Formats: sequence, C-alpha cells, structure tokens
Amino acid sequence: MAKVSDQERQFYFEKIAPYRVVIDAVLAREKEQLRIIQQNPVNAAFKRLALAGDMLNLASYYIMLNGLSLVILTVKNEEALNDARKSLYKSIFYLEQVVTGLVDAGFSEYEDKTAEITSLESSRRYFLVRKLGLAIQLLENAYGDNTKWKWSFVELEGCFAAVAKNILDMKKIAANTDLSSPDYQPTTYHVRLVRRLLSQAADRYREKYELSTSQIDDFRQAINFLGALRRLLMVTDSHEEAETVQKKIDVWNSKLESDIRKQQEILQKNE
Repeated sequence: MAKVSDQERQFYFEKIAPYRVVIDAVLAREKEQLRIIQQNPVNAAFKRLALAGDMLNLASYYIMLNGLSLVILTVKNEEALNDARKSLYKSIFYLEQVVTGLVDAGFSEYEDKTAEITSLESSRRYFLVRKLGLAIQLLENAYGDNTKWKWSFVELEGCFAAVAKNILDMKKIAANTDLSSPDYQPTTYHVRLVRRLLSQAADRYREKYELSTSQIDDFRQAINFLGALRRLLMVTDSHEEAETVQKKIDVWNSKLESDIRKQQEILQKNE
C-alpha cells in the first residue's frame, strides 16, 4: 500500500469539508427533532419517518467520503463506512418505532402502531423502502466481499425486509392492488420487492447458520422470514405460491429439529 502524503491528505480534507458541514447539520437536526418528539409526541410517527430519511441521506454522505478517499488517497475510509452502517441502523430503528420490526406476525399484531401513518401515500412508502434498499446495497458494495461485516449484513438486510413489509398498508392492500386503483403501481412494486426481500432474508439467515454461526436462533429466524413470506402471499391471494413456501417451511423445520437433537446429543456426551 502506497504511503499517503501530507499533500494528498490535505487535499482530501479540503474536498470533504463541504460534506462534513452537511453531515454536522443533519446530526444537529436529528438531535433537535428527537428533543421535539420527546416534548410533544403529536405527529411523532411522521417525524420519525423524516428522521429515517435523514439517516439515509447521512449514510450517502459517509459513503461519498469513502469514495473520495478511494479516488484521492487510494484507501478505504473505514471510519466513514462504519458511520454509514450505523446511520442505516438508525434509519431502520426509526422505522421500527413507527411500524415495528416484527417478522412473522399478522397485521393485527402491529396495526395499532401503524395507525398514525394511514394517510401516508403508497408511493411515499415504496419510495422510502427503495431508498433504504439502495443505501444498503451501496454500503455493501463499498465494503466489498472480503469484510469482517459480511455476516452482520444478514441482520441489517433482515431488519430492512421486516420494516419494508410492515410499512405496507395491509388494510388497503386488496384495494390498492386492483388494476383500477391509482395506487396499483407503487403497491404492486412494493409487494414484489418485499416478497424478494423476505425470501432473500430467509436464505441469508440459513446461509449464516450453515457457514458461520451454527446458532439455532439464526435458523429459527430464517424460518420466521419464510413464515412472513407465506403470510404476505396469502394476503395477496397467491395461494399456490404460499403452499410452496409452506412445504419449504416444513422441510426447514424438520432439519432444525434434527439439528437440535444432534446438538443436544453432543452436549450430553460432553457432560
């Protein structure tokens, strides 16, 4: 690795200075909004949605800092990437406060939490989800394949899949997926995206279990995401696909039970 000269470092700091000003402004606005929410919870849900969007913008600025580092200094800015990762988690956290992070749950279990955003347009829901997905993808690309955060991204993607599902207006989903509905396009695209995300989250947690942790909880979470996918398919009248997913759930549950028995046998032998 070539040594970074003082001149190159100075040039880099000059280039990122405007972005640092914006970053500081976003962080200050976040702090102020949280203070306002604490003092007056009226419209807190919409304020948290705005905060979630701000954190996505913040993550994009941190990713830009890394991009400039690669161009000017030819090295990654790990601190900026870590700050971007933390910003994405904060964005998801604010969304979870509005729509929950429940995975395999019926709408009735979190309907009361989403009641405050019933007026939120389907297009805005879909736009926010797409924006979050793009930010996560850009961050993963910036880190690259050979990163210590590889398996932690499974959790990030899973949390993303859950909030992407929960922000769907389940009460209106039948009406909104009717061809005559003005909300048909954003709702249909949103549902398709969530189906893919839930399936991907299930496979990724299963992969994490098999290749990294061997933790039963990771396998259970994989099955939970399949359960969430099946629920969504049932709600959207995709019954044949729901049956296919149920068969996959049955197979994975059998595998899980077998693995639990094997782990228990190993523990008993070691006692």
